[in-house]
Parts: sequence; structure tokens; C-alpha cells
Amino acid sequence: MLEEYDHRWPELYTRAAAELLDVEPSWEVEHIGSTAIPGMAAKPIIDLAVRVGSLAEVRARLDELAARGWLRIARGPRSHLVLVKQQGPRRTHIAHFFVVEQWAGCHQRLFRDWLLTHQQDAERYLDVKRRAAQLASDGPDYTARKAAVVQEIVDRARAAQGLPQADIAE
Repeated sequence: MLEEYDHRWPELYTRAAAELLDVEPSWEVEHIGSTAIPGMAAKPIIDLAVRVGSLAEVRARLDELAARGWLRIARGPRSHLVLVKQQGPRRTHIAHFFVVEQWAGCHQRLFRDWLLTHQQDAERYLDVKRRAAQLASDGPDYTARKAAVVQEIVDRARAAQGLPQADIAE
């Protein structure tokens, strides 16, 4: 489930970001998730946060995105859109689309930034990830086993920015 940090992950992100920006150059794209943290073991899935003017503009481009392999997931958060790319049955990329008003408080971005600047929390998170990967029966179980620590870190990151707490499931 987890792989040691792969120095190719930033390049895979750069290619995916360029592909999304080719669809709409005004979007802003950032690398998020564990593959964005140098040295962090991760599931080899490139996560991206995409800032858009409106979710309607993403929906209007779903056919163009699908032609490039970006598909909408059946279920997902209510607060933003999520598209994925797959290679066979294996998910390779996840793109989270947020409107401008959500961008500063996007917990995925806050979590990444916190881990990049708080080594002790990054090490703690890595330990939790490794234990979760050993014990989990599947992807949702793996995510659930990490949730309490992720929520705690996100709460601290949000407090440091003067933001209220928010549920990481959204």
C-alpha cells in the first residue's frame, strides 16, 4: 500500500498540473498529499488541489477532462469536485477542485504546509501511516485509521491561521 518516497513524484505532479492547465490556464494547481512531502512514504497517488472560479466551469469541461483521463468519482465530498485518473484498476491521480472562497481554508493545503514546516508532526504522521497500512483491510480502512491524527494536525494548522475547525471529511 505505501511506498517509500519516490523522487519522480514531483515530476508526475508537474505533468498532471500542466495537463489541467492546458484545459484551463486560469486555474491554479498545487501538489498536495503525502507525495508532496519530501521523504514521506505514501500511496503512489499524486494529489492536486485546483483553484477554480466556479465549480460550474469545471462541470462545463468534464468532457474535455474525461478525454484526458480525468473522471468524476461516484461519491465524494459535497464541498468540492473530485476527479481521478487511473491506470487499469489502480488510481494514479486525484484532483480536488476548490472555488476561490475555499482556497485559503482548504485543509489539504493547510495540512501539507504544516507538515512541511513541522518535522515532529510529519514524523508522527508517517508513523501513523505505516501502522495504518499494516493493519488496514482496504483503502477506506487505511484512511479511517489515520483520521484522528490528521484531524488533530489540521485543527492546529487552522488555529494557527485564525481559522475555525473544520471536518477533514469535507
